[in-house]
Amino acid sequence: MSMQNRQIVLRARPKGPVGREHFESKTVQVPELCDGEFLVRTLYLSIDPTIRGWIDRDTYLPAVEIGAVVRSAGAGVVVKSKNPKFAPGDRVFTMVGWQEYAVVADKDMPAPIPPGVELVDALSVFGVTGMTAYFGLTEIGRPSPGETVVVSGAAGATGSIVGQLAKAKGCRVVGIAGSAAKCEWLTKELGFDAAINYKAEDVGARLTATCPRGIDVYFDNVGGPILNEVLARIALRARIVLCGAISQYDNLDNAYGPPNYVNLISRRGRMEGFIILDFAPRFMEGVMAVGALLAEGKIKHKTTVVEGLESAPDALRRLFVGDHDGKLLVRVAAS
Repeated sequence: MSMQNRQIVLRARPKGPVGREHFESKTVQVPELCDGEFLVRTLYLSIDPTIRGWIDRDTYLPAVEIGAVVRSAGAGVVVKSKNPKFAPGDRVFTMVGWQEYAVVADKDMPAPIPPGVELVDALSVFGVTGMTAYFGLTEIGRPSPGETVVVSGAAGATGSIVGQLAKAKGCRVVGIAGSAAKCEWLTKELGFDAAINYKAEDVGARLTATCPRGIDVYFDNVGGPILNEVLARIALRARIVLCGAISQYDNLDNAYGPPNYVNLISRRGRMEGFIILDFAPRFMEGVMAVGALLAEGKIKHKTTVVEGLESAPDALRRLFVGDHDGKLLVRVAAS
């Protein structure tokens, strides 16, 4: 008897903020497996800013086609297999997409989730989020003890890990977030030296006050005017890590270009972007490093979980208005 698969597909490419009108639901039959494939029942979806880019245009991956399942990473359990590497009952991280069941092959880069690791942790601190923070900071930012590190989107899934990693390296850390509660969490619980509420404070003035010797490393998750304010205050040989530009994704055709980029010349600074897939062969190195700090109590993290596949479009919208804490996930089915 054939299995039914609920999916959420792309209905229209968003121009401006993403909403439910850009998606639609449909139910299809799960196809028969070919040699080398296995069937995954989706348990959790990872809601990430990159999805907004994927449904809009070609990026480092081709744009999601109209009518196709929305691309998304996630975690699930193998239910059928014609792949000798994966057996029924195995838990995996892979590109499942916004659907209940996904046919997966080696080209989808599936990774087994070890026993004892919670799925929410596999998708956050031990997943792409944690690895983005670790490799972006250590390989692109290269902070040294005593340097000043500023993080935007600091209360988010990636930014909060970045700040704690920088503190573990002996740096002075300033976070930028979107509410008083988030700023308090950064300083009182995560150990940031200072936090700036960009919705209620003058970001430039507060950066001057909290970074009197300039900014050595900036981990940028938002782009836009905040990036410009940082560039005005960079120290000699500063490193700007371009991880994301969530403030610009709804209007990329008219994205804000920071006038203060010329400071990179006189300060001999470096601004570099990266994609976490560049470091995929080294993920185990990152997992071990982050895991050690987690075991020592030097890293804390939050997760926001919303229920049901049908909630995925709303969850993506929440990501862009800051209506969540830490890593944002959708639980599609119970484990």
